[in-house]
Amino acid sequence: MNRPQRLNRFVALFLVSVCAASLFVGNVRVKADGGYNSGPGKGSSAIDKCSPDLLQLADTAGASRVKVIVQSSTASAGLLDSLVRDFGGIVLNTLGQLNIRLVDMSAGSAKALAYNEDIEFMSLDNEVRSFGHVTTTTGAQQSRAQKNALGLNYSLDGSNVNIAVLDSGIDVNHKSFSGQLGKVVFSKDFTGENRTDDPYGHGTHVAAVAAGTGSATNGKYEGVASGANLVNLRVLNSKGTGSVSGILKALDWIMANRLLYNVRVVNMSLGAPALSSYKNDPLCLAVRKLADAGIVVVAAAGNNGKTSKGQKIYGGIHSPGNEPSAITVGASNTYGSDPRNEDSVASYSSRGPTRSFRTDSYGVKHYDNLIKPDLVAPGNKIVAAQSPNNSLVKSHPELETNNYTTSNMKLMYLSGTSVSAPMVSGAAAMLLEANPNLTPNMVKMLLMYTAQPLADFNTFEQGAGQVNVAGAVAVAKLVKTSLLGLTTPAVGSALLTQAAPSARTTISSYAFPWSQGVVLNHSTLTGADLINRYQQSYAKGYLLGDGVTETLTSQSLRSKSWMGNLTLGTYIMRSDGTLMGGGGVFCPTGIMLADGIMLADGIMLADGIMLADGIMLADGIMLADGIMMADGIMLADSSRGDDTEGMR
Repeated sequence: MNRPQRLNRFVALFLVSVCAASLFVGNVRVKADGGYNSGPGKGSSAIDKCSPDLLQLADTAGASRVKVIVQSSTASAGLLDSLVRDFGGIVLNTLGQLNIRLVDMSAGSAKALAYNEDIEFMSLDNEVRSFGHVTTTTGAQQSRAQKNALGLNYSLDGSNVNIAVLDSGIDVNHKSFSGQLGKVVFSKDFTGENRTDDPYGHGTHVAAVAAGTGSATNGKYEGVASGANLVNLRVLNSKGTGSVSGILKALDWIMANRLLYNVRVVNMSLGAPALSSYKNDPLCLAVRKLADAGIVVVAAAGNNGKTSKGQKIYGGIHSPGNEPSAITVGASNTYGSDPRNEDSVASYSSRGPTRSFRTDSYGVKHYDNLIKPDLVAPGNKIVAAQSPNNSLVKSHPELETNNYTTSNMKLMYLSGTSVSAPMVSGAAAMLLEANPNLTPNMVKMLLMYTAQPLADFNTFEQGAGQVNVAGAVAVAKLVKTSLLGLTTPAVGSALLTQAAPSARTTISSYAFPWSQGVVLNHSTLTGADLINRYQQSYAKGYLLGDGVTETLTSQSLRSKSWMGNLTLGTYIMRSDGTLMGGGGVFCPTGIMLADGIMLADGIMLADGIMLADGIMLADGIMLADGIMMADGIMLADSSRGDDTEGMR
């Protein structure tokens, strides 16, 4: 049989089984006020209250002891602890702020425990890994100059904002941090190694990208928010690995101490496989609690955008990057130059949609299919601080820049979304310095609205586009501070103190348009009233995607939630470099609402679900232009080259 003729490059097909479509309606739960229910749904079956990997282990090796993350509801601590003991478990830790217990028990007992009505969700304590010219090309330096021009005696650099860095530790003696008194205001270890320095080398680099002073290099290798302070929460060990439970402990600590240490931004350049739906995943739910409390959480998208042979993969977003309240950041490639006319999305940067899922009591999987990442930031061959004798440089000596010989001034290269995320964390700190009353949702909206759409890349690859600090700060300074006080403003109220600036930014003599839109859960939203009027979804306790009514095949805006002249996208677009919605059709947004999503170009999702034209097999999986690997990943067309593979 001849291979079916390839469809138009920008056209996608939509095929979904009747069974999956008829059951999907339970996947989206909407509150009466239009907001998504952020918590997991109670079920009577262990199938929908246990993560897929825990269920598999319980069925194949039920007697094996495992560490389990138990999310409970309103049960008293004593009763729940007693229940765990009744099932042969041992409570190792209690995270009171997150209502989570870390339990040691057999896999089979864990599955049995899930039937209790006070158990919300249970998952394995999986391993977590790190992902591994800045101020000029992002527009950060430009924003500082603008503020000086107003006659003020300090620069806009993230001062008075603290960024919590969850990583492999920080070398506080490095000149990137020691040049500012009290730069690292607090350090704590959650790995059990009882140290807060950085023998692995990842955290020091990440922290310097976000907030390094650059004093040792005369500003040449300065961090985005060089005036911000840092909270060093070490969750990755000497080998660059950690656990979900360790990260949860750190997030629980932040919830309890956020006011004491003025934590406004959290950077998570790490991730775990996104198996369970964001509605159940403990990392996602913890991130949501932080966002609802007023903390901006930035997460790396991951470095699973291509195979070892360079072919594209979609659906590789990691947890907690699959959480809708997080700002999920992919990597762009600036090719080492300040002008942004040649910038592209790095080939290794993880693409959406998110493929985390829940399984209902009938055994049917329901995928989240969220559009991610939210935006991209420079992440290729970025130079920043190097901790002494670290494992990364020992294993990869080519990462050493050899710029300086003094141990506390050495610099190294790193590539990956790990490096892109702290650039956005630094950008968020600058927005919060410019306007401390901004909510996490408003910070996210402003960063997306002012982002630069990169030509020839679709929304699953770049979200709203490449971060533009200068543009975002320009709008943030105009947002009415009184509007975001103790009272909730009326939806549709004027958001800015004066007319919005021109929706263009010039960096290094290159002018580019803003996206003038935002990425929602399953669609995009464009229009000037995103910054001209206050919208319900900007408040704490909401998602930007709230206020959208969804059916199995369509979406519409609720007028009580979104006010003004706004346009809800009906297609995922491949950008032509103009505002969001410009360019060629990549696939309809309707396919985001049901299982069986398909994309063009014969590219396979990371979980092996078919995306394009080809031959339908009996099990509903479709083969396209590539080779099916044993793990179900399809090899497809090669990615754009000339960038570096992400380090860890």
